[in-house]
Amino acid sequence: MLKISRRTLIKTALPAAAAFGAFPHIARAQNAATTFKYGNNLPLSHPLNVRAHEVATRIKEESKGRLVIDIFPNNQLGGDTDMMAQVRRGGIDIFTPSALVMSTLVPVAAINAVGFAFADYDQVWKAMDGKLGSFVRKSVEGVGLYAMDNMWDNGFRQVTNNNKPIEKPADLEGLKIRVPVSPIIVDMFKAMGAAPVGMQYSEVYSSLQTKVIDAQENPLVIIQTGKIFEVQKYCSLTNHIWDGYWFIVNGNSWKNLAPDLKEIMTEAFKEGAKNQRADIKKMNETVMEELKKLGLAFNQPQPDEFRAKLKETGFYGVWHKKFGDEAWGLLEEAVGKLS
Repeated sequence: MLKISRRTLIKTALPAAAAFGAFPHIARAQNAATTFKYGNNLPLSHPLNVRAHEVATRIKEESKGRLVIDIFPNNQLGGDTDMMAQVRRGGIDIFTPSALVMSTLVPVAAINAVGFAFADYDQVWKAMDGKLGSFVRKSVEGVGLYAMDNMWDNGFRQVTNNNKPIEKPADLEGLKIRVPVSPIIVDMFKAMGAAPVGMQYSEVYSSLQTKVIDAQENPLVIIQTGKIFEVQKYCSLTNHIWDGYWFIVNGNSWKNLAPDLKEIMTEAFKEGAKNQRADIKKMNETVMEELKKLGLAFNQPQPDEFRAKLKETGFYGVWHKKFGDEAWGLLEEAVGKLS
Protein backbone atom coordinates (compact mmCIF):
# COMPACT_ATOMS: atom_id res chain seq x y z
CA MET A 1 0.00 0.00 0.00
CA LEU A 2 1.34 3.42 -1.03
CA LYS A 3 2.07 5.65 1.95
CA ILE A 4 1.93 9.43 1.58
CA SER A 5 3.52 11.56 4.25
CA ARG A 6 1.57 14.40 5.88
CA ARG A 7 4.07 16.93 4.48
CA THR A 8 3.61 15.63 0.91
CA LEU A 9 -0.16 15.71 1.30
CA ILE A 10 -0.11 19.34 2.43
CA LYS A 11 2.29 20.40 -0.36
CA THR A 12 0.06 18.89 -3.06
CA ALA A 13 -3.31 19.69 -1.53
CA LEU A 14 -2.83 23.38 -0.71
CA PRO A 15 -2.35 24.71 -4.27
CA ALA A 16 -5.26 22.63 -5.58
CA ALA A 17 -7.52 23.66 -2.73
CA ALA A 18 -6.66 27.30 -3.18
CA ALA A 19 -7.40 27.07 -6.88
CA PHE A 20 -10.86 25.66 -6.15
CA GLY A 21 -11.62 28.17 -3.42
CA ALA A 22 -11.17 25.98 -0.37
CA PHE A 23 -8.59 28.46 0.93
CA PRO A 24 -9.74 31.80 -0.53
CA HIS A 25 -7.27 33.85 1.52
CA ILE A 26 -4.37 32.09 -0.25
CA ALA A 27 -5.85 32.71 -3.70
CA ARG A 28 -6.34 36.40 -2.89
CA ALA A 29 -2.77 36.77 -1.64
CA GLN A 30 -1.41 35.45 -4.91
CA ASN A 31 -3.27 38.14 -6.86
CA ALA A 32 -3.71 40.84 -4.22
CA ALA A 33 -4.58 44.36 -5.34
CA THR A 34 -2.63 47.39 -4.19
CA THR A 35 -4.72 50.53 -3.74
CA PHE A 36 -3.08 53.95 -3.82
CA LYS A 37 -4.87 56.93 -2.35
CA TYR A 38 -4.20 60.09 -4.39
CA GLY A 39 -5.12 63.59 -3.21
CA ASN A 40 -4.96 66.99 -4.91
CA ASN A 41 -6.33 70.52 -4.49
CA LEU A 42 -7.96 70.94 -7.91
CA PRO A 43 -11.61 70.71 -9.01
CA LEU A 44 -12.77 67.73 -11.05
CA SER A 45 -13.08 69.94 -14.13
CA HIS A 46 -9.35 70.77 -14.20
CA PRO A 47 -7.38 68.93 -16.93
CA LEU A 48 -5.12 67.42 -14.28
CA ASN A 49 -8.01 65.50 -12.73
CA VAL A 50 -9.52 64.62 -16.11
CA ARG A 51 -6.24 63.09 -17.27
CA ALA A 52 -5.41 61.59 -13.87
CA HIS A 53 -8.69 59.65 -14.07
CA GLU A 54 -7.62 58.32 -17.48
CA VAL A 55 -4.23 57.35 -16.07
CA ALA A 56 -5.85 55.54 -13.14
CA THR A 57 -8.17 53.66 -15.53
CA ARG A 58 -5.26 52.63 -17.75
CA ILE A 59 -3.20 51.43 -14.78
CA LYS A 60 -6.07 49.35 -13.43
CA GLU A 61 -6.67 47.77 -16.84
CA GLU A 62 -3.02 47.08 -17.70
CA SER A 63 -2.30 45.69 -14.24
CA LYS A 64 -5.45 43.53 -14.42
CA GLY A 65 -6.69 45.13 -11.22
CA ARG A 66 -3.47 44.65 -9.25
CA LEU A 67 -2.93 48.41 -8.89
CA VAL A 68 -5.86 50.73 -8.25
CA ILE A 69 -5.57 54.50 -7.77
CA ASP A 70 -8.42 56.21 -5.93
CA ILE A 71 -8.57 59.96 -6.61
CA PHE A 72 -9.64 62.52 -3.99
CA PRO A 73 -9.81 65.95 -5.70
CA ASN A 74 -10.62 69.47 -4.51
CA ASN A 75 -8.93 69.37 -1.08
CA GLN A 76 -11.07 66.45 0.11
CA LEU A 77 -8.08 65.18 2.09
CA GLY A 78 -7.03 68.60 3.40
CA GLY A 79 -5.03 71.57 2.15
CA ASP A 80 -1.59 71.40 0.54
CA THR A 81 0.26 71.43 3.86
CA ASP A 82 -1.92 68.61 5.20
CA MET A 83 -1.51 66.45 2.11
CA MET A 84 2.25 67.02 2.02
CA ALA A 85 2.46 65.71 5.58
CA GLN A 86 0.22 62.77 4.72
CA VAL A 87 2.23 61.66 1.69
CA ARG A 88 5.41 61.80 3.76
CA ARG A 89 4.08 59.54 6.49
CA GLY A 90 2.07 57.26 4.16
CA GLY A 91 -1.43 58.46 5.03
CA ILE A 92 -1.85 59.00 1.29
CA ASP A 93 0.26 57.44 -1.45
CA ILE A 94 0.26 60.15 -4.12
CA PHE A 95 0.04 63.93 -3.99
CA THR A 96 0.50 66.56 -6.70
CA PRO A 97 2.03 69.65 -5.13
CA SER A 98 2.99 72.55 -7.31
CA ALA A 99 6.72 73.16 -7.35
CA LEU A 100 6.14 76.10 -5.00
CA VAL A 101 4.45 73.87 -2.42
CA MET A 102 7.06 71.14 -2.95
CA SER A 103 9.80 73.64 -2.16
CA THR A 104 8.67 73.87 1.47
CA LEU A 105 10.19 70.40 1.83
CA VAL A 106 12.70 70.32 -1.04
CA PRO A 107 13.96 73.92 -1.49
CA VAL A 108 15.51 73.38 -4.93
CA ALA A 109 12.08 72.37 -6.30
CA ALA A 110 11.29 76.08 -6.44
CA ILE A 111 13.97 76.77 -9.03
CA ASN A 112 11.41 76.83 -11.84
CA ALA A 113 9.77 79.72 -9.92
CA VAL A 114 12.67 82.13 -10.38
CA GLY A 115 10.93 85.35 -11.38
CA PHE A 116 10.72 86.10 -15.11
CA ALA A 117 13.22 83.32 -15.90
CA PHE A 118 11.30 81.48 -18.64
CA ALA A 119 10.37 83.27 -21.84
CA ASP A 120 8.20 80.46 -23.23
CA TYR A 121 7.26 76.79 -23.00
CA ASP A 122 10.20 75.68 -25.14
CA GLN A 123 12.51 76.84 -22.38
CA VAL A 124 10.29 75.32 -19.68
CA TRP A 125 10.29 71.80 -21.10
CA LYS A 126 13.96 71.97 -22.08
CA ALA A 127 14.75 72.55 -18.42
CA MET A 128 12.16 70.46 -16.59
CA ASP A 129 12.19 67.42 -18.91
CA GLY A 130 15.97 67.66 -19.01
CA LYS A 131 18.90 68.09 -16.67
CA LEU A 132 17.26 70.53 -14.27
CA GLY A 133 14.22 68.30 -13.79
CA SER A 134 16.46 65.28 -13.12
CA PHE A 135 18.39 67.30 -10.53
CA VAL A 136 15.16 68.16 -8.71
CA ARG A 137 13.90 64.57 -8.80
CA LYS A 138 17.09 63.32 -7.13
CA SER A 139 16.60 65.93 -4.42
CA VAL A 140 13.04 64.70 -3.87
CA GLU A 141 14.33 61.15 -3.39
CA GLY A 142 16.63 62.54 -0.71
CA VAL A 143 13.63 63.23 1.56
CA GLY A 144 12.14 59.75 1.16
CA LEU A 145 9.69 60.49 -1.66
CA TYR A 146 9.59 59.53 -5.32
CA ALA A 147 8.83 61.96 -8.16
CA MET A 148 7.40 60.66 -11.43
CA ASP A 149 9.44 61.49 -14.53
CA ASN A 150 7.52 64.43 -15.98
CA MET A 151 5.90 67.49 -14.46
CA TRP A 152 2.32 68.27 -15.41
CA ASP A 153 1.54 71.81 -16.50
CA ASN A 154 0.09 74.41 -14.17
CA GLY A 155 1.02 77.32 -16.41
CA PHE A 156 2.55 80.75 -16.39
CA ARG A 157 1.14 82.70 -13.47
CA GLN A 158 -0.71 86.00 -13.87
CA VAL A 159 -1.68 88.71 -11.38
CA THR A 160 -5.33 89.57 -10.71
CA ASN A 161 -6.51 92.38 -8.45
CA ASN A 162 -9.34 94.80 -7.74
CA ASN A 163 -7.36 98.05 -7.82
CA LYS A 164 -5.83 98.68 -11.26
CA PRO A 165 -3.94 97.02 -14.12
CA ILE A 166 -0.31 96.13 -13.32
CA GLU A 167 1.86 97.71 -16.01
CA LYS A 168 5.18 98.16 -14.15
CA PRO A 169 6.75 97.20 -10.80
CA ALA A 170 5.57 100.46 -9.19
CA ASP A 171 1.96 99.33 -9.68
CA LEU A 172 2.60 96.49 -7.21
CA GLU A 173 3.64 98.87 -4.44
CA GLY A 174 1.78 97.98 -1.24
CA LEU A 175 -0.55 95.52 -3.00
CA LYS A 176 -1.80 92.86 -0.56
CA ILE A 177 -1.45 89.82 -2.77
CA ARG A 178 -1.97 86.17 -1.91
CA VAL A 179 0.89 83.88 -2.85
CA PRO A 180 1.57 80.19 -2.14
CA VAL A 181 3.40 79.47 1.10
CA SER A 182 6.82 79.57 -0.56
CA PRO A 183 9.82 81.78 0.28
CA ILE A 184 10.89 82.44 -3.32
CA ILE A 185 7.61 83.93 -4.47
CA VAL A 186 7.27 85.92 -1.24
CA ASP A 187 10.76 87.34 -1.83
CA MET A 188 10.00 88.12 -5.47
CA PHE A 189 6.91 90.20 -4.71
CA LYS A 190 8.60 91.90 -1.76
CA ALA A 191 11.48 92.85 -4.08
CA MET A 192 8.94 94.57 -6.32
CA GLY A 193 7.31 96.46 -3.43
CA ALA A 194 4.16 94.36 -2.92
CA ALA A 195 2.85 93.01 0.40
CA PRO A 196 2.63 89.23 -0.22
CA VAL A 197 0.50 87.05 2.04
CA GLY A 198 1.29 83.31 2.16
CA MET A 199 -1.97 81.38 2.06
CA GLN A 200 -3.23 77.95 0.98
CA TYR A 201 -5.18 77.92 -2.27
CA SER A 202 -8.30 76.58 -0.56
CA GLU A 203 -8.63 79.94 1.26
CA VAL A 204 -8.12 82.25 -1.73
CA TYR A 205 -11.67 82.71 -3.05
CA SER A 206 -13.19 83.53 0.35
CA SER A 207 -10.30 85.84 1.24
CA LEU A 208 -10.81 87.82 -1.97
CA GLN A 209 -14.55 87.85 -1.44
CA THR A 210 -14.21 89.27 2.09
CA LYS A 211 -11.37 91.62 1.02
CA VAL A 212 -8.85 90.13 3.42
CA ILE A 213 -6.55 90.38 0.38
CA ASP A 214 -6.71 92.57 -2.74
CA ALA A 215 -5.02 90.34 -5.26
CA GLN A 216 -3.78 86.87 -6.12
CA GLU A 217 -1.65 85.25 -8.83
CA ASN A 218 -2.34 82.01 -10.67
CA PRO A 219 -2.40 80.57 -14.19
CA LEU A 220 -5.42 81.48 -16.34
CA VAL A 221 -6.83 77.95 -16.15
CA ILE A 222 -6.90 78.14 -12.34
CA ILE A 223 -8.45 81.62 -12.52
CA GLN A 224 -11.19 80.10 -14.66
CA THR A 225 -11.79 76.76 -12.92
CA GLY A 226 -11.49 78.34 -9.46
CA LYS A 227 -13.97 81.11 -10.47
CA ILE A 228 -11.50 83.81 -9.39
CA PHE A 229 -13.05 86.06 -12.05
CA GLU A 230 -16.13 86.36 -9.82
CA VAL A 231 -14.18 88.30 -7.18
CA GLN A 232 -11.54 90.17 -9.25
CA LYS A 233 -11.64 92.97 -11.83
CA TYR A 234 -8.23 93.08 -13.53
CA CYS A 235 -5.89 90.43 -14.90
CA SER A 236 -2.35 91.43 -15.84
CA LEU A 237 -0.55 88.91 -18.05
CA THR A 238 2.76 89.19 -16.23
CA ASN A 239 3.94 85.59 -16.87
CA HIS A 240 6.08 86.22 -13.78
CA ILE A 241 6.80 82.54 -13.17
CA TRP A 242 5.99 79.17 -14.66
CA ASP A 243 4.74 76.54 -12.27
CA GLY A 244 3.93 72.87 -12.67
CA TYR A 245 2.81 69.85 -10.67
CA TRP A 246 5.05 67.06 -9.48
CA PHE A 247 3.40 63.67 -9.06
CA ILE A 248 4.93 62.66 -5.73
CA VAL A 249 4.69 59.09 -4.39
CA ASN A 250 5.35 57.99 -0.82
CA GLY A 251 8.80 56.37 -0.83
CA ASN A 252 7.71 53.09 0.78
CA SER A 253 4.63 52.83 -1.44
CA TRP A 254 6.86 53.11 -4.52
CA LYS A 255 9.57 50.83 -3.15
CA ASN A 256 7.09 48.05 -2.38
CA LEU A 257 5.54 48.00 -5.86
CA ALA A 258 6.40 45.07 -8.09
CA PRO A 259 8.76 46.05 -10.96
CA ASP A 260 6.11 45.47 -13.64
CA LEU A 261 3.64 47.72 -11.77
CA LYS A 262 6.27 50.45 -11.55
CA GLU A 263 6.74 50.21 -15.32
CA ILE A 264 2.98 50.36 -15.98
CA MET A 265 2.62 53.35 -13.67
CA THR A 266 5.63 55.17 -15.16
CA GLU A 267 4.40 54.82 -18.73
CA ALA A 268 0.82 55.77 -17.86
CA PHE A 269 1.88 58.94 -16.05
CA LYS A 270 4.26 59.87 -18.86
CA GLU A 271 1.40 59.64 -21.38
CA GLY A 272 -0.87 61.50 -18.97
CA ALA A 273 1.64 64.36 -18.69
CA LYS A 274 1.82 64.65 -22.49
CA ASN A 275 -1.98 64.79 -22.79
CA GLN A 276 -2.49 67.18 -19.88
CA ARG A 277 0.10 69.61 -21.28
CA ALA A 278 -1.75 69.59 -24.59
CA ASP A 279 -5.02 70.27 -22.74
CA ILE A 280 -3.56 73.31 -20.97
CA LYS A 281 -2.14 74.61 -24.24
CA LYS A 282 -5.52 74.29 -25.93
CA MET A 283 -7.34 75.90 -23.01
CA ASN A 284 -4.89 78.80 -22.92
CA GLU A 285 -5.79 79.57 -26.54
CA THR A 286 -9.41 80.24 -25.61
CA VAL A 287 -9.60 80.91 -21.87
CA MET A 288 -8.69 84.60 -22.07
CA GLU A 289 -11.59 85.36 -24.40
CA GLU A 290 -13.93 83.40 -22.16
CA LEU A 291 -12.75 85.32 -19.09
CA LYS A 292 -13.18 88.63 -20.91
CA LYS A 293 -16.80 87.73 -21.55
CA LEU A 294 -17.14 87.05 -17.83
CA GLY A 295 -16.01 90.58 -17.02
CA LEU A 296 -12.27 90.29 -16.38
CA ALA A 297 -10.21 93.15 -17.91
CA PHE A 298 -6.81 92.19 -19.36
CA ASN A 299 -3.54 93.99 -20.00
CA GLN A 300 -0.09 92.70 -21.01
CA PRO A 301 2.94 94.39 -19.40
CA GLN A 302 6.46 93.86 -20.73
CA PRO A 303 8.83 91.77 -18.57
CA ASP A 304 11.97 93.92 -18.97
CA GLU A 305 11.22 96.41 -16.19
CA PHE A 306 10.24 93.65 -13.78
CA ARG A 307 13.39 91.66 -14.53
CA ALA A 308 15.53 94.78 -14.10
CA LYS A 309 13.87 95.48 -10.74
CA LEU A 310 14.63 91.96 -9.50
CA LYS A 311 18.25 92.26 -10.59
CA GLU A 312 18.56 95.71 -8.99
CA THR A 313 17.18 94.53 -5.63
CA GLY A 314 19.50 91.50 -5.57
CA PHE A 315 16.77 88.87 -5.94
CA TYR A 316 18.65 86.84 -8.57
CA GLY A 317 21.92 86.94 -6.64
CA VAL A 318 20.29 85.80 -3.40
CA TRP A 319 18.51 82.86 -4.98
CA HIS A 320 21.54 81.87 -7.05
CA LYS A 321 23.37 81.46 -3.77
CA LYS A 322 20.48 79.55 -2.14
CA PHE A 323 20.05 77.08 -5.00
CA GLY A 324 23.79 76.64 -5.54
CA ASP A 325 25.97 76.89 -8.63
CA GLU A 326 25.03 73.49 -10.06
CA ALA A 327 21.25 73.97 -10.05
CA TRP A 328 21.51 77.62 -11.12
CA GLY A 329 23.84 76.65 -13.95
CA LEU A 330 21.34 74.07 -15.21
CA LEU A 331 18.60 76.74 -15.15
CA GLU A 332 20.72 79.25 -17.07
CA GLU A 333 21.68 76.51 -19.55
CA ALA A 334 18.00 76.47 -20.58
CA VAL A 335 17.04 80.16 -20.25
CA GLY A 336 20.23 82.22 -20.58
CA LYS A 337 22.07 84.43 -18.10
CA LEU A 338 20.04 85.82 -15.21
CA SER A 339 22.50 87.00 -12.56
